[in-house]
Amino acid sequence: MEELPVLKTRRKGKNLTQNVLLPSEKMVADELWAARPGQLSDIGEIRRALAAKYGADACCPVTVQRHLVRISQDESAPFWRVVNPDRPFARRMTGGPERIRAKLAAEH
Repeated sequence: MEELPVLKTRRKGKNLTQNVLLPSEKMVADELWAARPGQLSDIGEIRRALAAKYGADACCPVTVQRHLVRISQDESAPFWRVVNPDRPFARRMTGGPERIRAKLAAEH
C-alpha cells in the first residue's frame, strides 16, 4: 500500500502560504534508489522531485536530512548518491566523507 504524504501548510512571506511535504524515510529511500549510480546528485533535486511527486510546493529539508542520517546508519539506501563529501553535512553520515567517496567510487 502506498504511503500517504504528510503536507503541512506554512506561511511564506506576509500574505502567502505554501504546502510543505514531510516525507517518510521510505519516500526518501525510494528517491535515493532512483538516483544515478556512481554520480553525485543534489539533495535539492531529491527534495524538488519529492515535492512534485506528492503535489507540494516544497519538501522539508530538515526532515530529509534526518532521514539521510538514519539511512546512512543502516545503509538501507544509497545515501552517498546525494551527500556531497566535501560539504559539512557529510560528517554527520556514518563513516563520514571517506565512506561516501568509497561508495561512489565502487559504483563506477
